[in-house]
Amino acid sequence: MSETSPASSNASAVTVASSRRWWTLSVVALAQLMVVLDSTVVNIALPSAQADLGFSDGQRQWIITAYSLAFGSLLLLGGRLSDLIGRKKTFIIGLVGFALASALGGAAGSFEVLVTARAIQGAFGALLAPTALAVLTTTFTIPKERARAFGVFGAIAGAGGAIGLLLGGYLTEYFDWRWNLYINVFIAIIGIIGASIFVTSLKRTGPRPKLDIPGTILASAALFALVLGFSNAETDGWDSPWSWGMLTASGVLLIAFVLWQRRAKHPLLPLSIVLDRNRGAAYISVLIAGAGMFGIFLFVTYYMQTSLHFTPVQTGLAFLPMILMLVLAAQLSTNIFVPRFGPKVMVPFGMALGTAGMIYLTHLNLDSTYAADILPPLLILGFAMGSIMPASIQTATLGVNGPFAGVASAMVNTSQQVGGSIGTALLNTLAATAAADYVASHLPPTAEVAAQAAIHSYATAYWWGAGFFAFGAVVAALLFRRIGHGISVASPRGAAPSTDAANESVSVH
Repeated sequence: MSETSPASSNASAVTVASSRRWWTLSVVALAQLMVVLDSTVVNIALPSAQADLGFSDGQRQWIITAYSLAFGSLLLLGGRLSDLIGRKKTFIIGLVGFALASALGGAAGSFEVLVTARAIQGAFGALLAPTALAVLTTTFTIPKERARAFGVFGAIAGAGGAIGLLLGGYLTEYFDWRWNLYINVFIAIIGIIGASIFVTSLKRTGPRPKLDIPGTILASAALFALVLGFSNAETDGWDSPWSWGMLTASGVLLIAFVLWQRRAKHPLLPLSIVLDRNRGAAYISVLIAGAGMFGIFLFVTYYMQTSLHFTPVQTGLAFLPMILMLVLAAQLSTNIFVPRFGPKVMVPFGMALGTAGMIYLTHLNLDSTYAADILPPLLILGFAMGSIMPASIQTATLGVNGPFAGVASAMVNTSQQVGGSIGTALLNTLAATAAADYVASHLPPTAEVAAQAAIHSYATAYWWGAGFFAFGAVVAALLFRRIGHGISVASPRGAAPSTDAANESVSVH
């Protein structure tokens, strides 16, 4: 009888561990997709939900805002809780809560129940999203594998909105608007089973850290006021005292939060995490890309449905090539380009491509065709996001010690959420103003004038979106430093060196 050699046993163990890591990635990617697509999947279902439940146009925005307010304001708390009570436990709690909230929303018989369900969804999404990214950060410590994993995660983060439009259109047109919420129950069940089997629990070393209660209250209140201020500006305009009051309050609370973090014994967000030049550049890049991307999803969707009269399903399918290009670019970036050139080259390159794609969109008119006029800029923008997101997300969590992986991951989601809120409010306001000015200068108002005014308003939004990306290219080129290997990144104050930092040490020149 032949004996198995130690070498072959070790090789077998490594293969099993590697396979387990990739199954973990599948579970995490599924959860992240559910959270990201839920910010857009309900958009297409809104008209049907409104007709069914009978709520007003003024109430309609709260179906979207309730989710974004809870999600945006609780992200840092969600990230810290995953650090305190454990990734696996937090991940499963997030999935269960999200599934129950989705079931409640799907069964809603009134506007109030639907809004409540969406707010609960956002709260559990804030628990789930940073935990998912933190699981990746602590699971993939080998640089090459980490790059591939973050390539997949970055592709999902960038494409989730477009996938939401595709799925939302299909479910609304062929089933019922309620299935845009029910579908999450099935996704979450698969995620819970997968997490129970494949996500590992890391044993805590040292004393259990404490939750920074004042910091949590200040951060959550500041983010709540920020998202609410921008959401209100979107509907009531930038001259609304309520909008500016909320934004001012947010600024004051953020300053108070920073001052408190400087003296807190157990800070919610150690300032060294965001003040690291590369991580700071990564967070800013995610924010700017998030703001610019809303110009694509929001206005191209309106353009295709109202100007070219696409159905919801046709609109969703129109974004499919962009998603495929984004996934391809993300894999090329993480496996070839980022290891060779680093984020200092790849992120500005992606931002420059984004600028070109947005400028391309400004040429759309009532006679444009999909193949000649819409598809090329969507492909360019897909490659742009596939170059920006994986490099930024990977850099944002690189070298952060285990006890703070969750809150560092939460900052990625917070940046994207804040960027989306700013982009939606600012671009919507600018587009609405441009449309009104166009009609005022082309009296009398006719159907043709109204149609051209809409085209003009979209073009205005695209130009501003191009400006976001161009600004992002300059900022990224100036802030990012070249990353090499050899010396470990400085630890956040109060954090002990972790195995992650030891396994993945970098130096910043």
